[in-house]
Amino acid sequence: MDTKKIYQAAKLLHDAFEAWPTMDSALDEVHESFGDERISRVMVNEQDEVIGWIGGISTYNGNVWELHPLVVQAKLRNQGLGRRMVEDFEEQVRQRGGITITLGTDDEFDLTSLAQQDLYLDISGYIKNFQTQEHPAGFYMRIGYTIVGVVPDANGLGKPDILMAKRV
Repeated sequence: MDTKKIYQAAKLLHDAFEAWPTMDSALDEVHESFGDERISRVMVNEQDEVIGWIGGISTYNGNVWELHPLVVQAKLRNQGLGRRMVEDFEEQVRQRGGITITLGTDDEFDLTSLAQQDLYLDISGYIKNFQTQEHPAGFYMRIGYTIVGVVPDANGLGKPDILMAKRV
């Protein structure tokens, strides 16, 4: 990928996620995505500008791939672009002999029924009764991903990481 597209992908990441608070940290993430046993795909518009980026990391000897990260330009969300990028990613994983895709999606802003709960009391019950409308977990569920676990308090008290997976 050329320098301009690398910068554009990093800018999307930096603008969308607090996990990359500086452009340098976002640029590092994009550069790391070109490593061995990685997948890095961009979506561009008619002007050849990056409007989405998806990455993946091979684990378990290539049987499992972690989807990390997925980002779509804010003004273009909810138009099916994320779904198309994930479908392309799933095909890339299949071509490499992968069986399962995993991902983690944090709930730092109380957007799911898992937020602000003592999940240790009944993790499986909280997962069974999971609800959300605005959180990315809802998007992933609509395209076939299942919650396979949670990491309670991963981002602070009452702010879990939601672990999801799908067989491809």
